[in-house]
Amino acid sequence: MHLAAAPFLLALCLSPLVQAATLSVCTEASPEGFDVVQYNSLSTTNASADVLMNRLVDFDAQAAKLVPSLAQSWSVSPDGLVYDFKLRPGVKFHSTPYFTPSRELNADDVRFSFERMLDPANPWHKVAQSGFPHAQSLQLPELIKKIETPDPLTVRFTLSHPDSTFLPALSMGFASIYSAEYADKLLKAGTPERMNSQPIGTGPFVFTRFQKDAVVRYKANPDYFAGKPGIDGLIFAITPDANVRLQKLRRNECQIALSPKPLDVDVAAKDPALKVVQTPAFMTAFVAINSQHPPLDKPEVRQAINLAFDQATYLKAVFENSAQVAKGIYPATTWSYAKDLPGYAHDPEKAKALLAKAGLPNGFKTTIWTRPTGSVLNPNPSLGAQLLQADLAKVGIKADIRVIEWGELIRRAKAGEHDLLFMGWAGDNGDPDNFLTPQFSCAAVKSGTNFARYCDKTLDNLLTDGKTLSDQDKRSVLYQKAQALIQQQALWLPLAHPTAYALTRKDIQGYQVSPFGRQEFSTVSIKP
Repeated sequence: MHLAAAPFLLALCLSPLVQAATLSVCTEASPEGFDVVQYNSLSTTNASADVLMNRLVDFDAQAAKLVPSLAQSWSVSPDGLVYDFKLRPGVKFHSTPYFTPSRELNADDVRFSFERMLDPANPWHKVAQSGFPHAQSLQLPELIKKIETPDPLTVRFTLSHPDSTFLPALSMGFASIYSAEYADKLLKAGTPERMNSQPIGTGPFVFTRFQKDAVVRYKANPDYFAGKPGIDGLIFAITPDANVRLQKLRRNECQIALSPKPLDVDVAAKDPALKVVQTPAFMTAFVAINSQHPPLDKPEVRQAINLAFDQATYLKAVFENSAQVAKGIYPATTWSYAKDLPGYAHDPEKAKALLAKAGLPNGFKTTIWTRPTGSVLNPNPSLGAQLLQADLAKVGIKADIRVIEWGELIRRAKAGEHDLLFMGWAGDNGDPDNFLTPQFSCAAVKSGTNFARYCDKTLDNLLTDGKTLSDQDKRSVLYQKAQALIQQQALWLPLAHPTAYALTRKDIQGYQVSPFGRQEFSTVSIKP
């Protein structure tokens, strides 16, 4: 439990007058924790992996390629089974009041970071009560045969079979590298849970304080291997209401506001003190249909829901025409996108006929789950849920709307408790498997990221076989077959591919919006 700050203290913390070189960012939700391997929400990745930690490699969205990070170079064996990473020397872990490292990063830290996710016998494996959703959905325990450390600055991964997604996956937040020394200290003290509340990394910022639903505070890492950040301090001012985020930005209480509503973008564009930063997002907003809950287990019922939905009205009302219509599971600019699939045109009469065919001529009762506050992938949750509810009512489906706090929503949805779930997914590196395996594989049902709860051997084989190929054209053939099956089964109600926006003060320099929803503040500076 965390005590809330007194209002005057919080105002003092957020005031730009207190520390001119402190950047305050208005974010929309609290992180679930800081041990990022346990979670799969962007809010948690942004507050932990993106600011506190580093990975072996990074994905440069501008150049669309993998670049060195903690690994300054790597090589792959001709058979695609052995990956050798040469670590950057001299990388320091954070020094904090609760931990002082006695050594620099080495290969043992990398091995620990992965083995805790892969090996059930590892004492850290059971610490993650909800498991390791990304590692499990990507089937890394089966893929990684062994991890070796030939010398202190070399790590060798041996795979059980070739996998073209392995290297890109190492740029994802869950693949962040932890301090094995810190982990040993916590284990010996009997306090492993502190990994989640008192994090240690190698990243550009050092954790100092978290007050749930209020603020996360960081300070610049003076020993950061890529150079000290351009700001001295970083604050995440957790501000669920988009209107309040805009107000704080205009008052200079925040210098960056994330996830603005489309209307706020228009307002900010006309304000001479503000800037609008944007990029097409590698994301999809969707409603997941839980195929394990009758009668949603019938394809005809799921198809009827798709046909009942008036997507054009939804896009205009919720995204105010700031997003691209989603016909499939990822944006049309993604390689392997199946552009010739028919989709589901708005057709309530056909929806009624399908329900009758499924033995439900009078419809049925169900629930719609959504979050209370807006985000990039759901700017107006209440309105969106009401529109879907009204469309379903027209074909005889009576849906109750349940508004659930974001952290609780994620936890319960991963357990498969939902019927219809407003959700969104952001890929990490432009590879279509970023959507396919985490959302539609059988392993992802177990890990909880497959919100449609659909496990099918034919679909699973298409995804698995696609990863074993290195030829993009051959992978595309398999992925297009997978998309056809997913659409025929109507596992999702695709909504939109949003534009990712952020609003900043005019004096903010060096900030870019990531198409993947990731955050990079180490390059940001505040113009005097």
